[in-house]
Amino acid sequence: MQTIKTYLNISYYLKKYLGKLPFPPIHPATGEKLKPEDLEPLFAKELVRQEFSLEKEIAIPKEVQEIYALYRPTPFLRARRLEKFLGTPAHIYYKYEGASPAGSHKLNTALPQAFYNKKEGVKMLTTETGAGQWGSALGMACNFFNLACKVFMVKISFEQKPYRKVIMQTFGADVTPSPSDTTEIGKKMLEQYPGTSGSLGMAVSEAIEVAMKNKEAKYALGSVLNHVLLHQTIIGQEAIQQMEKAGEYPDVVIGCCGGGSNFAGIAFPFLAQKLAGKKTKTRFIGVEPKSCASMSQGKYRYDHGDTAKLTPLFMMETLGCDFVPPSEHSGGLRYHGIAPLIAFLHHEGLIEARNYDQKEIFASAIDFAKTEGIIPAPESAHAIKATIDEALRCKKENKKETIVFCLSGHGMLDLKGYEDYLSGKIK
Repeated sequence: MQTIKTYLNISYYLKKYLGKLPFPPIHPATGEKLKPEDLEPLFAKELVRQEFSLEKEIAIPKEVQEIYALYRPTPFLRARRLEKFLGTPAHIYYKYEGASPAGSHKLNTALPQAFYNKKEGVKMLTTETGAGQWGSALGMACNFFNLACKVFMVKISFEQKPYRKVIMQTFGADVTPSPSDTTEIGKKMLEQYPGTSGSLGMAVSEAIEVAMKNKEAKYALGSVLNHVLLHQTIIGQEAIQQMEKAGEYPDVVIGCCGGGSNFAGIAFPFLAQKLAGKKTKTRFIGVEPKSCASMSQGKYRYDHGDTAKLTPLFMMETLGCDFVPPSEHSGGLRYHGIAPLIAFLHHEGLIEARNYDQKEIFASAIDFAKTEGIIPAPESAHAIKATIDEALRCKKENKKETIVFCLSGHGMLDLKGYEDYLSGKIK
């Protein structure tokens, strides 16, 4: 297959074929439409340019392509044993992003973000992480490009997934459980929410505070924003080529949703073809945890991306920036809102939303592990549950459909969740 050399920009397709774009972000102080220069104190200038870009595609830097070559293209596999187990006429394929050195899809955006910041003279990147997959990826990317890395890890995940902390530290990152007493915002959160297990919104606030106080630092985000979703489209672009080799095309594309980067990565390239009228039958399903279902249960309105309200206001489907989700094992999906682009697509009826509880997704994860031999991350298990449901629908309706989902990470460091499920401790 051909090497992917550009990222695909879904905003170009929305403007050209739908004639609409999401509502723009708003500056929290002025109440006016956000300008690119408003984001430059936090992000590298090239990333800000990509955030607002309406170009059809954006070139992947040679330096980033060279590191992508360590693991891309990632495997694209047919789950024949799962099909047989379910007795379904459907063909099930999965794109396995857990094959990356960081164990998830997050490295796809960590590398270009680290590269652009290094190129602009930045010395340190700060960030937050839920389950630790994003923190691990950014720590690895910062190591490759010789940057310091400061990670605020949601407290419950810091406690539940200690070995992800070890991965970050192995690559030189400094990891702090959030909320912490190392920032002013963290101290306020500890006072306001005593005994809290933390949230991604709180961790975002702490990471932004540190970046804003350090002239040599910038902030990096692992999901939600346009430029992050853009970088992940390498997943779906590869999948399109791999499906051509298989001689099939998906009737259904499925991905789990926290902030939305994994779902965008697998879905946006296929959606671009649908918007352009090339393939019109495909459905797209974003899958959330029932306890933090921003698409399914949130309101479509302007909201902040963090608890302390330091970020711009984004038009998104949100449960509220002060929402603190339960301490579930799907730490990477415990975010109060969904990416503005994905919220827009859902609001326009171009994608579907579905949500499940912990017991359902762990049961599906174990079925997948027993049949396909891969223990998936709890986040990815949401996509597996929806895939199984779609496959059983095909069985009931006697339809031979093709289902594609993104297995965005492995679960080898999430075994505490599996242990709790198998011992009956999962609520």
